[in-house]
Parts: sequence; C-alpha cells; structure tokens
Amino acid sequence: MIKSYDYIIVGGGLIGFSIGYGLSRLGRKCLILDAHNNSIKAARGNFGLIWVQGKGADFPSYADWTLRSSELWTDFCKELEDESKINLGIQKDGGIEVCLNEEEYNDRKHKLDLLRSHQNGKFEYQMLDNKDLSKLMPGLGSEVIGGSFSSHDGHVNPLYLTKSLHSGFLKNNGTFIYDEEVSEIESSGTSFSIKTKIDRYYSSKLILSAGLGNKHLAPMVGLEQSVKPIKGQILVTQKLDKHLKYPSTLLRQTQEGSIMIGDSYEDIGENISTDPKIISKIAKRAIKILPKLESKQIVRSWSALRVMSPDGYPIYDQSETHPGAFAISCHSGVTLAAAHANDLSKYIDDGRLGNELIPFSQSRFNVS
Repeated sequence: MIKSYDYIIVGGGLIGFSIGYGLSRLGRKCLILDAHNNSIKAARGNFGLIWVQGKGADFPSYADWTLRSSELWTDFCKELEDESKINLGIQKDGGIEVCLNEEEYNDRKHKLDLLRSHQNGKFEYQMLDNKDLSKLMPGLGSEVIGGSFSSHDGHVNPLYLTKSLHSGFLKNNGTFIYDEEVSEIESSGTSFSIKTKIDRYYSSKLILSAGLGNKHLAPMVGLEQSVKPIKGQILVTQKLDKHLKYPSTLLRQTQEGSIMIGDSYEDIGENISTDPKIISKIAKRAIKILPKLESKQIVRSWSALRVMSPDGYPIYDQSETHPGAFAISCHSGVTLAAAHANDLSKYIDDGRLGNELIPFSQSRFNVS
C-alpha cells in the first residue's frame, strides 16, 4: 500500500512538532518521521525559556520574529493545554538577566538600548541596581551589580510542551513514526519519495526540521543548512520551596520546585559528555547570584547540543530546484514554538515563506 501524505516532516523535535501541529490543525494529512533515541536531540537540553530581551539586537528581523512569537504564546499555551489537558507550567510575567560587574551591566544596557531603538517602542525593559533587582529576586548576592528586567519574557516546561504538541498533533489525525531515520529523498517534480531503512513514504510537500541532521539532508533537495553543534550543560537542584518568581538565562525554578542552572557555550563538536570544570564554573556563578544555593544538593546534570548557525540565528529556506521542500533550523525551539505553529505553518501551506522570513535565508552566509 502506498503511504501518501500532504506533508512529511523529518525531525520530531520541538521545531517539527510545532510546524506539524500547526499544519494538522489546518486539516492537512501529516507524517512526522523521527530518528532513533541515540540520535543527538537538541530538545533534551532546552532550558524552557520564552525569551525576548537581547535577542536580535544586531538582527532586527529576528527581534521582530521573536517578539511576535512571545505575543502569541499566551493564547497558544491555552489552546495546547485545553486540547492536551497537560499543564505546561507556563509563567510569563517577565524575566531577568543578572550582571556581576560594571562591564556586564554596561554591555547589557547597550544591547537592550539597541534592541529597543529598532523595535519602534514595542520592546520594554528596565535596568535595575542590586537593591531594586533584589525585590524581584530575593536573596541576591552582594557581588551582583544589577541587571535587566523585561515583561516580555517567561518560561515553560519544555518536556510538557513537546508532549502537548505531540498529543495535539495526534488528536488532529497526524501520524508519528519513531526510529525511522531518513536515508534518501527523491523528487519527481510534483511529489517526494522518502526512503528510510524499512519503508518508503510519499508526500506533495516536505519539511526538514531534523536539527543537526539538516546539514546532511538539505542538499538532497537543493538546499544548504550551515549548522553545527554547540554544547550546553545543565544542573538541577533538589526540590525547594518556591523562591524564584522570575526566570533568568542562568537560573529558573520549575513548577515542581527544582532550580535549573545552565548557560554554557562549548564549541567542541558532537561531544555530549559532562565536563566537571564547566559544571563548576556554572555552579560558582549561580552561587554568586544566589548564595543560598551553596548549601543545596545537585541531583542531576547533563549536556546537550544546540543547533547553531554561523551567526546564531535561524535558517528558513525553501527549495527552488525541488518545489515544495522547506528546511528549518534554529535553536530557539521554545520561544519560537508559537510563531512556528501559527505563522510558519500557514506560510508553508501557502507555498512560500513570509516576507519577514526572507532575511533568514541561508543565502546571507554566501555573500562574498
């Protein structure tokens, strides 16, 4: 029997399921193919932030796209929770960036001033000294000089988000097949033939959202995705009484009570082993910010790989040689989930990416 679909989405991470959920909600017949569990998955290391402040300070199109997704998130979350009956643990009352010295503080202010200057007044933030920041983050260390606060930010449980998108996709009659790594893509001009190790599937449109795997898959449809792995490590404390109302890029408290600590950036290839030196560095900075953490127990730590382009921003492209094929690569799977499910899925269904996504083409790296 020929297994035919309107869309085949290669990659079952946050990107693939966000787009797949959006398309299935439009009534499209969708298949998501995901590789085996040993494949390198960026979603495993997602910190769960819905983050606007600082993003796109030197890339206005990304600043606009990020803010757009943040604005969609509240309604998007309610829809997912209503459909899946899964509590995503969202808190979207604002977020904090902590600065430990004058240089960090001044750099932060300059970055956010620049961001606000090309956001036409839509982006709001405050720079706070230690005293005022302590009102938002009680127990702040004396070494903290201050930081920034923005009401656009928040956080959510990334695992529950993935589970909820999965549930909604299946509820909308989507098909998900696990442990089906794509080995070959062929195009007849009007349809795609996708070969895996055990089967073959057909569709009129194809979306590559396989993270680091896009680098290998994209050339099969005349595209290029210049992505590489950047490792990040995360620590998790024992469950604590509710202490942190607002998340930061280094610390966030989950709805269960644990505090997640992260924010390393290691360009060392596909190495996902934890590094005691990096873990120690992360922990020391966290203790400077919240000294009370020094007496708390770390119960888990792990590392994962971000999908990173040369400039750190997403890549959105559609193929000219293989009409109907799209490739999507980015590391902000949580923040952009709402825009991917609502806007990007509709653009793809219309057969072309929106004008606001043109600056994200791979071609920006090919300018001599």
